Parts: sequence; C-alpha cells; structure tokens
Amino acid sequence: MQIIYTAIKRKSNGKIILKDYKYNVDASNYFYPASTVKLPIAVLALEKLNKMKEVDVNTVFTVDNDTTKLSFSDDLRKIFAVSSNEASNDFYEFMGRDYINTKLKEKGLKQVQINHRLSTPNSGASQTKKITFYKKDGEQITIPSVGDSKIEPLKLNKIVKGKGYIENDKLINSPMDFSRKNYLPLETLHGIMKRIIFPNNFSSKERFDLSKENRELLLYDMQNLPRNAGYNPKEFYDGYCKFFMFGDTKDPIPSSIKIYNKVGDAYGTLVDCAYIIDEVNHVEFILSATLLVNEDQIFNDGIYEYDKVGLPFLAQLGRAFYDLNLKEKNKNRF
Repeated sequence: MQIIYTAIKRKSNGKIILKDYKYNVDASNYFYPASTVKLPIAVLALEKLNKMKEVDVNTVFTVDNDTTKLSFSDDLRKIFAVSSNEASNDFYEFMGRDYINTKLKEKGLKQVQINHRLSTPNSGASQTKKITFYKKDGEQITIPSVGDSKIEPLKLNKIVKGKGYIENDKLINSPMDFSRKNYLPLETLHGIMKRIIFPNNFSSKERFDLSKENRELLLYDMQNLPRNAGYNPKEFYDGYCKFFMFGDTKDPIPSSIKIYNKVGDAYGTLVDCAYIIDEVNHVEFILSATLLVNEDQIFNDGIYEYDKVGLPFLAQLGRAFYDLNLKEKNKNRF
C-alpha cells in the first residue's frame, strides 16, 4: 500500500500552497497501475490535438480504416465515466508509446514507462495504427502509423508477484512477471493530477499545453458521473469510478462534492488519484493511493478481495481525509 495526500491552502493574494504527505511511497516498488495510465494518455492526446489547427475535439476520426467514426469528446467522456479501454486505446494509437513517454519526461515526470494498450490482443505491438480525421468540408487528415521502440523490461523491486498465475485457462505455478507491463508510480500519477488542477504552480515547461476550452472539457469529464454521461445508473452507479469516499456504496454522490479523478483496478491492484472538492463546505485536497488485495497470491484468476477489503478501505480513506479537512475548516472559522 502507498498513499500520498496533498493539503491545499489558498492565500488571500491568490497564491495556492500545496503540501505533500506520504506513506510508504517508493517508486522502486512496482505496482500495476491498471487504468490510471488513461489519465496521462488522455491529457497528452488533448495536448497533441491542440497543436493541430484544422481539427478539434468534435472532429470525427477512424482508427486503421475501421468504419466506426469516433471523436475525442466522446472518447474522453467514456474514459472518465466508465473507464473505457477502447477509448483510451484510440488515443494510444494517435500517439504511440515513445511519444507518450518522451512528453511526460519533458514535463519533469521522469519515473514512467507506458508500454502497452489495455485489454486488447497484441497490446504491446510496436506499430501504431493510422488515424484518419474527417473534416466537415470532406477533407481527410491522416496521422500515419509509426514504429515505436521495443519494450525495455522494467528493473524494479517486486516486479515478480505472487506464487502463480492463470494463462490460457491453465495455472502456471510460478510468480507472475510484470516487467513488460505499464509503469506509473504513485508520485508520477499524483504529479500529473497536480499539473492538471493547479497548472500555475508549475513552470510553463512542466505544464500540459491545453487550450482553455480543452482543459475545461477535460475537467468536466474527470468529475462527471456515469448517469450524466448517458449510462444506466443501476449498472454504472455514481461510485463506479469514484473509489475514494464512495467506492463502497451505490448511493448518489451529493451534488456539492466534485471528484476529479482516475481509478484503476486489475490483477488485484486498486488505485485512485483524485482532487476532491466540496464547494459548500470549502473542503479541497488531493489524494492518491494504491493497494494490492490478492489473498491466494494467484494472478489473473479473477479472485481478488476488491469488494471485501480494497474498496471499503479506499472509501474510508477518502472519508477520513474529507473529515480531517472539514474539522480544520470549522476550527479556523471560530
């Protein structure tokens, strides 16, 4: 388990002070980042789109001659409302892993290695798929396929995990090797969130270069709930992608509380990285945490203690920090 909490203080002159507190944080101890990689992929895709003058978030596109026409605005909505793998993979194809990793490192986010797409055959393929944009005047703009460098195996602590794993419906009685998987340590993920929410606390080199409209769209989608994004609330309840505070309940999230976040869950690992703000009670903080819940130490068997241990813990952790901030606000009021 690793936790990072950022206290936020707003000065009367408009300056924002961020102070970090860390528990057990160590980037050299590997955990599987699961769907949290969709956060840097989404924001970098928007940044790249920002530099293209003839297309925008509503311009439709296809991937590799597929007939399905998509748009960045639709894919963003799906990534944050229900954590769509397909939508994130569209953005991956638009950039490729070399571009993603280079851009993150240029922003001072050195500890990262995005290696593969999510939940798709041949996910680590070096060749990206071409993207074709279709302008309203009928003109087509093609982003050609590029060849990325080969995946460099990760050399980290705890990169092999457990005592066995399932592959092709068979149990392999040896630890699972994660060395060719994605690597997004908690500090890097937390740093991405800080750059999105508080860009003025960073140098121009360290920020994401987004237009005002695209940043507003990103922020809207990050806090949006499935029921407001066109999904059935019985299946995709409010806490479906909001692990902190609400991951253990299907009750509606109060309208005063906004959670700008990205979650991940896979291979027994749960992760959430969130900026939480209660506009009524003037509470705000950033919280990131990851924990592994895999009692039988068998990976890829679908048997993990998400509902029994992981989600209740993360929900309670979020509530504990919310309550801490609420007490601080009330104390300062008198």
